[in-house]
Amino acid sequence: MAALHGVLVTVLVVAAALLVPCDAAETCAGAVPARSRPEVVSITEFGGVGDGRTVNTWAFHKAVYRIQHQRRRGGTTLLVPAGTWLTGSFNLTSHMTLFLARGAVLKATQDTRSWPLVEPLPSYGRGRELPGARHTSFIHGDGLSDVVITGDKGVIDGQGDVWWNMWRRRTLQHTRPNLLEFMHSSGIHISNIVLKNSPFWNIHPVYCENVVITNMIIVAPHDSPNTDGVDPDSSTNVCIEDSYISTGDDLVAIKSGWDEYGIAYGRPSSGITIRRVRGSSPFSGIAIGSEASGGVSNVLVEDCNIFNSGYGIQIKTNVGRGGYIRNITINNVRMNNIRNGLRIAGDVGDHPDEHFNQLALPTVDAVSIKNVWGVNVQQPGSLEGIRNSPFTRICLSNVKLFGWRNAAWKCRDVHGAALGVQPGPCAELTTSLSSGFCSY
Repeated sequence: MAALHGVLVTVLVVAAALLVPCDAAETCAGAVPARSRPEVVSITEFGGVGDGRTVNTWAFHKAVYRIQHQRRRGGTTLLVPAGTWLTGSFNLTSHMTLFLARGAVLKATQDTRSWPLVEPLPSYGRGRELPGARHTSFIHGDGLSDVVITGDKGVIDGQGDVWWNMWRRRTLQHTRPNLLEFMHSSGIHISNIVLKNSPFWNIHPVYCENVVITNMIIVAPHDSPNTDGVDPDSSTNVCIEDSYISTGDDLVAIKSGWDEYGIAYGRPSSGITIRRVRGSSPFSGIAIGSEASGGVSNVLVEDCNIFNSGYGIQIKTNVGRGGYIRNITINNVRMNNIRNGLRIAGDVGDHPDEHFNQLALPTVDAVSIKNVWGVNVQQPGSLEGIRNSPFTRICLSNVKLFGWRNAAWKCRDVHGAALGVQPGPCAELTTSLSSGFCSY
């Protein structure tokens, strides 16, 4: 009992610390604080056993059911103490905190045959990998509000290798599960834990608003397929800060639906802040797209550090996507050992089916990239738009990417301006910044 009391004190101390803003650096994390709850219950009270062998799916279902139906004023914290807690997928409920104590490892079972299925997202029209239904995420929430997932550096381990091997062998029957997914939800806070070995994308807020993801460590092997770090999707007011991500795909990728399904659903992503994120990936550090058919706007990326990666910053779309990508600000990004520093491309990404509209041309407009410094960069950048929909107002200022001798920018179907760019920019970006549409 004394040990449990000590853990409960830790829960309260850590929760209180997460409420204190850092005065030294600008932050958006206070938009959805990790609020303290008046009641704390332990998974052990519902029969949970943290021995790494007992399957605790029923214990988690019982715990969430109790929190949902008792409706304590101010909500309830579900404590996962130190130990290895094996479980299948489970849903969360509103007004709850899932708290992983130091030494706690929440581990997904590898029973792929009995993993639940859910309907495809309407803005995708099918599973992202395969037609039809998709596997539900390991931890899931739909239609929720006021949910916190936090801890004292506890771990959520998706044990994704069995899923990765199925992908490699082409034996998947349905799209793999994300590690954490929230749908149609608001007031979501995720912080101070470690995510590892996700079967597919790690954190996927879709059709959500007011989401904070901060002080996270997200890791997976570089050869793990499609293990994106954080993918805000058709969501607004999302804050991603102060996190380390090293995975097998994009560290952060902003999305908003896929071709004709995303166009029809029509829900954009906007108000996205990515700040003080560092990490490495064989693909992109920070990406927008390529599934951006509902539109992406008002994105701020600043004070990030990308290393040992394929692309530093990548904005990607394709014919058939439709939608728009506009009002993007990228400021103060450092890169080291990057294959391609900046890429804005209009020929990236596959299609859900043959019914996409080839006349649905995306627009890319008002992209400001400034104060970017890179070393050991093989190719400074490629800015290649679409012939019948050129990318416009692409503005570079103080962008210096050093690497291979004689490396040059590649540009076509793009208009914009450049100042203080090394190596020297391509002719399409020689307009003076004082021309009106590029002001710094």
